[in-house]
Amino acid sequence: MSRLLFLCFVLATMTGCMTSSLFPKTSPLQEVVLSGEGRDKVLLIEISGILTSAKPSGVLDRFFDRLSLPARFKEELTKAADDEDVKAIVLRINSPGGTVTASDILYHEIQELKKTRKVPIIASIMDLGTSGGYYVAMAADWVVAHPSSVTGSLGVIMLTLNASGLMEKIGVRADAVTSGPHKDMGSPFRTMTEQDRAIFQGVIDSFYSRFLRVIEQGRPNLKPETVRQLADGRIYSATQAKDHGLVDTIGYLDDALELAKKDAGIEEARVVIYQRAGGYHPNIYAQGPGGMGRADWIFPKLDPVSLLLAGGTPAFMYLWLP
Repeated sequence: MSRLLFLCFVLATMTGCMTSSLFPKTSPLQEVVLSGEGRDKVLLIEISGILTSAKPSGVLDRFFDRLSLPARFKEELTKAADDEDVKAIVLRINSPGGTVTASDILYHEIQELKKTRKVPIIASIMDLGTSGGYYVAMAADWVVAHPSSVTGSLGVIMLTLNASGLMEKIGVRADAVTSGPHKDMGSPFRTMTEQDRAIFQGVIDSFYSRFLRVIEQGRPNLKPETVRQLADGRIYSATQAKDHGLVDTIGYLDDALELAKKDAGIEEARVVIYQRAGGYHPNIYAQGPGGMGRADWIFPKLDPVSLLLAGGTPAFMYLWLP
């Protein structure tokens, strides 16, 4: 009987017969103390998974109105800006990157916060801080890499498919009526021309130049020519990143929190996070709101391949995509 009820629930979910009104809406963020004492606070913000501006689209997200990453991130920064007791912010980054726009939005919001609140911001790179993840870290005052972290993959990638050969084998042809010769450029139903490739390369070069400028601003100790040499797409271990000047120091999340307090000129502080009602976070390593599970890392719902297979357009990504 229980299996039958579960099947009915799934069918109701997929057919839309069950409305979201039966489930709670997104509640305001609440502050949770993880450790420490005193009036001063160090805010821990998580940036994990694929960086995208799209809202989560899983089955449960039909009922729980989860915000997109940029919306949630801006909400956290706004709440922090209004709290004079927040003396420093630590960004716990665990991301291979994501879309060009989402990465740039997060970077921009940190820069905007700096205009209103003069608090130190520390980026703590965990497993991954590559491409767009590193791009976001460049808005921080200090970058701390976990001893076993991977960073780098500095650059832009655009992925598209060419299924024209397969379609010829099965006797299927797609005809597009366009207003110009490049209107369907990037279509998986035809081979990319040299002109198409040159146009795409021009857009990628523009985004790449923007990435280089962000690194140059975040790493003023590096010469522009050095940045360009390092930004050839390769990845770096924590030690290599430190030797090349891409990060400031190697340490654990605890070290990043201590650095935040030291830079803020305080000795005691509460480490806090913001969460929705009902979450449980026993310590600084607990996953915060907006994080992604292991399945999402291996098969991200919004990665370029999934988008293309779903009929989407080519995506420009600050993303490590081996």
